[in-house]
Amino acid sequence: MEQDRGGWSIKGERTMSRGFVAQYAAEAALATEGVVSLDAGVVASLKEAFGYEHEGNGVRVSFSDDARNAVEMTVYPNVLYGLTIPDVAWHIQENVKRDVERFTGLEVDSVHVHVMGVEIGED
Repeated sequence: MEQDRGGWSIKGERTMSRGFVAQYAAEAALATEGVVSLDAGVVASLKEAFGYEHEGNGVRVSFSDDARNAVEMTVYPNVLYGLTIPDVAWHIQENVKRDVERFTGLEVDSVHVHVMGVEIGED
């Protein structure tokens, strides 16, 4: 691994930043039924305020230290009230793993889901 201006990256045939991978993960999570939004959190807001790049709104990405080109992600969603949270979390995991592997060629070791809030939908 090597550190670039946007954080850690995997270097091989191509270089991918955490932000690049996080964007695919965020889009997959937001496309999941029951996900209202992703929670960027206080740390991301502070980084942005001071002009630093952060890896993605509501997604944290970690690359493995070995040569497998593997990645581990944590997603921080707000979900819609009335749905079964474990079911929504399971679908987020499936969608994120599928899309990140498909569009980046990386192996996804794990997708952790930490539900940050429940929102009431508008009728």
